[in-house]
Amino acid sequence: MKNTIKVERAILDITQDELAKEIGVSRQTINSIEKNRYVPSTVLALKLSKLFGKPVNDFFVLEDQD
Repeated sequence: MKNTIKVERAILDITQDELAKEIGVSRQTINSIEKNRYVPSTVLALKLSKLFGKPVNDFFVLEDQD
């Protein structure tokens, strides 16, 4: 699964740490999501959706192998 979390953060002009604190995870979790090493839970994806003001499908995209 690909994602555009880093781009969404840039649009909001917030750091990984600020995003992490806002949704209740560690900065390392945000880093892992951005590098496609960690697939977030549904709850976490919905928290990101609420924060970004966009549907989950706007920043998480399934790839052919998923």
